[in-house]
Amino acid sequence: MTAYLSLFGVSFLAATLIPFYSEVALVGLLATGHDPWLLWLSASTGNTLGAVVNWALGRYLLHFEYSRWFPFKISQLHRYQNWYQRFGVWSLLLSWLPAGGDALTFIAGMMKVRLSIFMILVAVGKSLRYALIIALSDQIL
Repeated sequence: MTAYLSLFGVSFLAATLIPFYSEVALVGLLATGHDPWLLWLSASTGNTLGAVVNWALGRYLLHFEYSRWFPFKISQLHRYQNWYQRFGVWSLLLSWLPAGGDALTFIAGMMKVRLSIFMILVAVGKSLRYALIIALSDQIL
């Protein structure tokens, strides 16, 4: 049980703006014989809920966009928002990407994407990634 909770925690942190790599933990636990189904469920759930933290931060921090300490320049913020509007909510299916995926979830919060739609699209993308890693690991291990 500890392994699955640990993977949940690592996957949760990996989905936030904190740099973590849940794939390494997942493959390591697969190699030690843990149940792939429970590993997939733990990693997918943790990573999706971690993305919700980014969404909430995006919603909350937008109120401070004109503060000096705001992490983005206004010009950057508008560029990101324009990009997001161009590709739309479906871009959340790419939230699993190592580069830019976490930013997508943050921007979705800024763009006030409904949480229900956000969670469905992010969960699909992240769950498919973990399923692919498990399938590929089965070929390697």
